[in-house]
Amino acid sequence: MPNMMTADSPARSRTPWWFRAAGYLLEPWVRIRREPAEPAGLLKAGAPVCYVIERDGFSDALILERACREAGLPSPMQPLAGTRRRRSVFALARRDGRLLGRNRHRSPNEPLGQLARALEADPERDIQIVPVSIYVGRAPGRESGWFSVLFSENWVVVGRFRRLLAVLLNGRDTVVHFSAPVSLRAVLDEGGDVRPERFARKIARVLRTHFRRIRAAVIGPDLSHRRTVVDSVLNAEPVRAAIAATAAKEKISHARAWRNAHKLMLEIAADYSHPVVRSASLLLSNFWNKLYDGITMHHFDKARAVAPGHEVVYVPSHRSHADYLLMSYQLHMSGVVPPHIAAGVNLNLPLIGPFLRRGGAFFLRRTFKGNALYSVIFNEYVAQLIDRGVPMEYFIEGGRSRTGRLLAPRAGMLVMTVRAFLRAPRRPVLFQPVYIGYEKLMEGKSYAGELSGKPKEKESLLGLLKGLKVLRQRYGHVALNFGEPIELNPLLDEAAADWRSVSGDPDARPEWLNGVVDRLAEKIQVNINRAADVNPINLLALALLATPKHAMAENDLLAQLELTKALLEELPYSDRVTLTPMDPAAIVAYGEQMGWIRRVAHPLGDVLVADDEPAVLLSYFRNNVLHLVATAAWVACCFLNNRRMTRASILRLGRIIYPFIQGELFLPWDEDGFAAQLQATIDFFVRRGLLETASEGRVLERGPGQDDAAFRLKVIARSLIQAFERYYIAIAALAKHGPHAITAAELEKACTLTAQRLSLLSEQTAPEFFDKALFRGFIQKLRERGVMWTDDDGKLDYDSALEDMVRDARVILAREMRHSILKITGGEERESPRPAASAAEPEATGTELHERHVEAERQEHAADAERRH
Repeated sequence: MPNMMTADSPARSRTPWWFRAAGYLLEPWVRIRREPAEPAGLLKAGAPVCYVIERDGFSDALILERACREAGLPSPMQPLAGTRRRRSVFALARRDGRLLGRNRHRSPNEPLGQLARALEADPERDIQIVPVSIYVGRAPGRESGWFSVLFSENWVVVGRFRRLLAVLLNGRDTVVHFSAPVSLRAVLDEGGDVRPERFARKIARVLRTHFRRIRAAVIGPDLSHRRTVVDSVLNAEPVRAAIAATAAKEKISHARAWRNAHKLMLEIAADYSHPVVRSASLLLSNFWNKLYDGITMHHFDKARAVAPGHEVVYVPSHRSHADYLLMSYQLHMSGVVPPHIAAGVNLNLPLIGPFLRRGGAFFLRRTFKGNALYSVIFNEYVAQLIDRGVPMEYFIEGGRSRTGRLLAPRAGMLVMTVRAFLRAPRRPVLFQPVYIGYEKLMEGKSYAGELSGKPKEKESLLGLLKGLKVLRQRYGHVALNFGEPIELNPLLDEAAADWRSVSGDPDARPEWLNGVVDRLAEKIQVNINRAADVNPINLLALALLATPKHAMAENDLLAQLELTKALLEELPYSDRVTLTPMDPAAIVAYGEQMGWIRRVAHPLGDVLVADDEPAVLLSYFRNNVLHLVATAAWVACCFLNNRRMTRASILRLGRIIYPFIQGELFLPWDEDGFAAQLQATIDFFVRRGLLETASEGRVLERGPGQDDAAFRLKVIARSLIQAFERYYIAIAALAKHGPHAITAAELEKACTLTAQRLSLLSEQTAPEFFDKALFRGFIQKLRERGVMWTDDDGKLDYDSALEDMVRDARVILAREMRHSILKITGGEERESPRPAASAAEPEATGTELHERHVEAERQEHAADAERRH
């Protein structure tokens, strides 16, 4: 490429000796990472190159010259061909004074004007302007001292001495970012007949904007001055109106109302500090090393590739207080700006709150009801963050999951985000789902206690100090899986083609907004689940918790683990699900090492056991991945009490039950997609010898109850059977009271009490079995499906479809379990007419079942043939 210079080129030799000497002295202290790694490919052949840097400085000139030399680019110290400039570089910010001068934004019009006049003098000439951003101490890829953090790169304009210290302390973490060149000839031609002075001002404005954008992308937006953000929010028109309304309503002076608003704003706002974030990364490195054996991220490169140009909102699953820190730490260590995080005001504790605030946390109350001023201020603050391009993070579940399942989304923050975007749709919003998977939880015991009825412990500084004992344990590996991102614009286009017409109105709340938010929330949860990480503990939990005593012979456990891994590999849930590479033997050994399972030696073969307390906690990790085996579990459930079932019956019942499973586990398919998954799963079981086919594949049959194939199916089925037991409890409780006799809240309470008592009387060890939130979700889904509704008096009514569901439950649930539930609820099981081609009656013999299914299918085919005729 023309103008390329080597270390011994004439241009290099014309560099002043003192400059070369300074470069040699600085070289051991500086290690440069170029972005891109090979910037020579950006340049156009044949045109002279002039570099522009953000700030004038001797160290920056030395770094630029070395970076160009190592990349094979033209030297910035050579004269610029075709002009009177002695150097091929200039800075937007120039210095006044000699040794200790400070940066001042003196106009760069003089060098730009020289270049414009040179092009006017020769119409055939062109000059490439290459913006180069230099950051000393930004890359966090290595351990640094605390003193070094104080001199890391930020938005503050510093003098020569401070810059020298930054180079000496952090020079080995230097990033030189080459941007695409700008053709001055092309810009000049586009501008028409423009005077060189005006042309120079225009280019300078564009360059300043460019450098601000690159700096914001590398080290984050300039929010270091909290007062600026606070003043901006309080001066916004909606907030000023709310302050005036509060003063009038509460009959206080405007000044006092403003002070109240200012106090609320200080309670909310983050106080982001780059040095604190860097310091926290050092502190957390040691902390994670004490707690975890490793933290991995999957599909992060895909997330980083689509992020530029978007307002990114990270929406992770919420399973531990560690989620906040893990996300920010991993993003920072990967060279991405940590987001501002919406945290509950309960975490605004002494010492801890200020630390989290400076790390980017902003605090919100659990409810905004009864405080209109607070609501307006918080909404305006979120709008300001989005308008400034600040990445955000919040948990749409509202709180940490105590069961391991994703919780039903709470749409408050989503509504604020969407409304803020509608108000000023400058930058498209991208929601980035993240699945966070653990192998052991610091809060595990407290979660089990809360689900068993113990009150939730309130966060406090004393409680935090007591919790430091967790450092004595190891918690295995953590995985952060980045799911498929969700763009807001297509959802808005689908809901209302004219959605842009509401922009600029801070009070706009169109009628289609709630529908968009609901679809967005559902899609976020689905995409989180589609990025699940299956670790060894998940697999052990799926197998061992499906046995009455949470124990399996070693050979059986190894075979079950191999089957589950084969199922997940041959029928992938999505391309973002990750699966442990460990083989079954290594998984068992790892579970023993982590203390989850215990080996009992026996002459006829060792037995692996999960004791009572670990078994309760293991249910959390089973629930993390329950959605991945839901399809297989449904097929297996059909054979718990039946030797034979027709394929058509499995699909028919699957379509009926799917909306309820989908609502609980956030499955990604529609009913037809679920039916296709059922077909593929049945074929998998047939290939593996767990099921056999008859009648040209229309009838499926399992082996007798004592053989290995039946045992494997039973283990898979029992992972989901509790969900159907909960559904039956809700239906039985409603049927007991009858129509127009009970409210939804009363039904929810009755279901919870029934499940608690059933758990005491049976072998249920999973506390989420009587989690009221799961019953609430099922009741809501019955309403959505039109099976149940509320009458004018607030009581529940239902139609005959409920009786059909009771009848179909007899296919899946054993007689003993149904009778136990009915005994507790006080209901009774009634026979009802059965239509042709219905599911098998579980109490029938194998021969009777087979004959019924064959006859049912014969009648179906005959009816189809008659209709076609």
